[in-house]
This record gives sequence, structure tokens and C-alpha cells, in this order.
Amino acid sequence: MRKYIIAGNWKMNKTKDEGLALVKQLIELSKDIKNVDIVVGVPSVLVDSISNLTNGTNIEVAAQNLYPAENGAFTGELSPSMLISVGAKYVILGHSERREYFNETDEFINSKIKIALKHNLKPILCIGENLEERKSGKLELVIKQQITLGLAGLTKEDMESIIIAYEPIWD
Repeated sequence: MRKYIIAGNWKMNKTKDEGLALVKQLIELSKDIKNVDIVVGVPSVLVDSISNLTNGTNIEVAAQNLYPAENGAFTGELSPSMLISVGAKYVILGHSERREYFNETDEFINSKIKIALKHNLKPILCIGENLEERKSGKLELVIKQQITLGLAGLTKEDMESIIIAYEPIWD
């Protein structure tokens, strides 16, 4: 049986100093927790600093996104190798905000999952319906599509490294 995972994503919040202060508190508060994996999802500009701070603790760092390419002319994007080089162990993919504001499709998310796995980053696949979809009875259809297309072509062994986070959008 897998360990439970507690993951927190602070989105586009916290300056470097604020983030370091928050994680220092988290390290102190969680130092005796052994039976749960603790992951913090931090903005890309803080992955290196937070990874250095959490090194040797029971806290791991997740990047909030990646681009599904090894390198190239993708200004502003981050490759899996870049994220690993600054200490990311996990990566959040398929977040509702990326789907809504950046029009990320399930197929595009699938390509991100595959390259993350290739580089031994643990993907956290976010799935979830919005309130309108839930009220109209489309919850199961939406979730099934996000899982089926998001995980297409993956093996049983691949699935052992993937975390699925159910995060409905009900506001």
C-alpha cells in the first residue's frame, strides 16, 4: 500500500523570503511525521531555494508545471531536466487553472506526464469538474475523460509513480 501524501500548492503566492519562512515553519511542525509524504508545490523561481532548504527533511518539492520537451525555443518554459537540476522531485500537471487559462488539453497533459516519467519526476495529475458540470450530471464523464486521455499509453509500472489529485472547482 502506498503512503498517504499531503501536498500543498501555493500557486502564484509568496515572495522568496515569505516562502522560505513558511517552509521553515513547516519543517519544524512536520519533523516527527514519518508515515506520510509531504510535498510543497512552489513557483518555479523558488524550486531551487526551497529544495535546498528541505534537503535532508521529510519534505519534497514539486514544480507547478513543465513543458514536454527536452530543450528548444520555448521561451519561459521549463524542461524536466531544468526542474530536476534545481531539486524538484514532483511536478503538478493538469491543474484546473492550466486547463482553463492556458487551454491545456488532456492530450497535452498526457505528453507532460510521459516526459516527467521519462525523467523520474513524479507527476501529480490534477483532475476535477467545475460546479456547472457537477450540477448537470457530467461529473463522471469529465473525470473519466481526464483520466482516460491524461493517462493514455501508460503502463502499470508508470502508474506506480503517478499521483492523482481530485480537485473539483466549485467556487
